[in-house]
Amino acid sequence: MCCRNGLFFLLGGAENEVCVDAGEIPQSEEDWKKVAHEFQEKWQFPHCLGAVDGKHVQIKKPANSGSRYFNYKGTFSVVLMAVVDANYEILMADVGKNGRISDGGVIKNTSFYNSLIKGELNIPPPERLPGSNKTAPYVFISDEAFQLTDNFMKPYALSVLNNERRIYNYRLSRARRVVENFFGILVSRFAVLGKPINLRPTKVNAIVLACCYLHNFLRRHSSDYVNNQHATSQSSQGIGLDGHVYGMRSSSSSASSTTAKVHRDTFCSYFNNEGKVEWQDKI
Repeated sequence: MCCRNGLFFLLGGAENEVCVDAGEIPQSEEDWKKVAHEFQEKWQFPHCLGAVDGKHVQIKKPANSGSRYFNYKGTFSVVLMAVVDANYEILMADVGKNGRISDGGVIKNTSFYNSLIKGELNIPPPERLPGSNKTAPYVFISDEAFQLTDNFMKPYALSVLNNERRIYNYRLSRARRVVENFFGILVSRFAVLGKPINLRPTKVNAIVLACCYLHNFLRRHSSDYVNNQHATSQSSQGIGLDGHVYGMRSSSSSASSTTAKVHRDTFCSYFNNEGKVEWQDKI
């Protein structure tokens, strides 16, 4: 993994990495707990280490590329994968996977995911949830496009929903909105993403990473960069305003461990009892 002073970006996964001074991935358990605390305070989802999502960034078909970058939308793209904190800032970005790769498999080909699986991210061990005797792991949250694992929580499928699980899905979706907001902000602020990019994929990757870097810089140093309109209206669909940045397909994989399902059930029980918020039943 390539890094400098704890700051890094991944370009195209483990086989093609570069360093950029943006996207501060936490280096210790205490740093991760600070991220989780902000998710708890701002989005009422405890033990959350980041919201994860990926989007296809549309490009013009590269010369002599065949179907390599061809995606399920019938266009050509590279994939931007991001982990975002409670403040819409990027903790990790990976760009460069070709659009042809199965959506659920994109995250598994990143150095971030490999480090997570190997236990190299220094995330905290499971602890009791706030105000509860229930113990749960620290987790990343995602949508249906990703696999449910011990440290990756996703919604329940529509076919198994009951009232309690709907509440869980709402609470997860509410916290996960930060990554949808991030993509909406990125597209609305950087016009280059508003149309198919007619450059070689390596240059596209560099441009997208530059946008990510500038996003974090402006988020931290400009009070006008993100306003309520950018943080809400651009994220309802989680896609680019004109359709040139668009979402991943849901994964067809159902291979989830028993312990991962137990952890999800623990969060579900918590959100319907000790961790209940007053407005969730109305929503």
